[in-house]
Amino acid sequence: MSDNQAATAGSIAHSAPTEVDSKARKALWGSAIGYAMDGFDLLILGFMLRAISADLNLTAAQGASLVTATLVGAVIGGIGFGMLSDRLGRVRVLTWTIVLFAVFTGMCAFAQGYWDLLIYRTIAGLGLGGEFGIGMALVAEAWPASKRARASSYVGLGWQVGVLAAAIATPLLLPTIGWRGMFAIGVLPAIAAYFIRHSLHEPDVFVARTKDKPKESALRALVKDWETTKLSLGMVILCSVQNFGYYGVMIWLPNYLATRFGFALTQSAVWTSVTIAGMALGIFAFGHIADRIGRRPAFFGYMLGAAVMVVVYSRLTDPIHLLIGGAVMGFFVNGMLGGYGALISELFPTTARATAQNVLFNIGRGVGGFGPVVVGAIAAAYSFEVAIGLLATLYVLDIIAMWLLIPERRGAELS
Repeated sequence: MSDNQAATAGSIAHSAPTEVDSKARKALWGSAIGYAMDGFDLLILGFMLRAISADLNLTAAQGASLVTATLVGAVIGGIGFGMLSDRLGRVRVLTWTIVLFAVFTGMCAFAQGYWDLLIYRTIAGLGLGGEFGIGMALVAEAWPASKRARASSYVGLGWQVGVLAAAIATPLLLPTIGWRGMFAIGVLPAIAAYFIRHSLHEPDVFVARTKDKPKESALRALVKDWETTKLSLGMVILCSVQNFGYYGVMIWLPNYLATRFGFALTQSAVWTSVTIAGMALGIFAFGHIADRIGRRPAFFGYMLGAAVMVVVYSRLTDPIHLLIGGAVMGFFVNGMLGGYGALISELFPTTARATAQNVLFNIGRGVGGFGPVVVGAIAAAYSFEVAIGLLATLYVLDIIAMWLLIPERRGAELS
């Protein structure tokens, strides 16, 4: 290491946070509220697919494609906004993403047919794609290494709060204001997040590392050598399984409950809410476990639990058992969500951190976007039980990828 490099490393290490200060808390709140907005939007879309399809005369495939288009847009937005964030700053680009998402979520309320609604959902997805990765990078850089996983998990809890709000609000408001009114409501959290983010500051580690603009493309930095490529490949697999399982289950869960048991929307929302509560508890626990015993042991435990529980859940028939099983399945299936933010932040340098967060997670989200289509197709040809049971094999792939490709990075200072 040269003298200049040693000096820079010393400066970075010195600027790394050692305690949770007001800047760290503001970064957490701003990122969590933005992520809550994302969760609210995507889940109200899942709840409203039947109403939207009936009003606009959409086929089942067209309805499912609205979710897929949103997530594919998130991949494109994740790449673009992630690279901009590594160049121009976390807070500034985060504000751009929230405005774009809010405007085109509101535009969905004025859709007249399938194609214009598809366009609005895709563009809204661009903003959504920037949200997760930039917010996770911002929080990881602002919080101390000893509490990084739990901080990332708290951001992940924002998603569950938004999803839970959607599960509660949709059955109450949809019959009164319709699906167009629900899209209009989806803009409100974005306004709150926009103002909160005006009080945020760039993390010291980012400012110190980017005084000299990096010559290497942040996107190229994800595959600059074989070791880095292995890390990127491993994270793509982990994020793809995470999102495929989540969207494959949650987008179709209300429809499954309504079709099989004849539950009205309110009753399906109760079952979904309990599952979401299990997810929230799983996310909270994961962050604390990962900070205490390490990233890899925490992921292995949750992956194994997810594989077992999706099989168990697919065989349940009693409503009470479905209620309890849904909460336990949610604990494992989505409990890992917050862990990706800390893990990716520790695997990639500051000059490419937001790009890595957005690109790798949103590629996974793009793959996950096909979850509702695949689950719907298998459920139509066979049964929902068969479709959800097959998801267990994906978590086996998850375990293999984690074992072979991802090292332990607990407590690592950000480079």
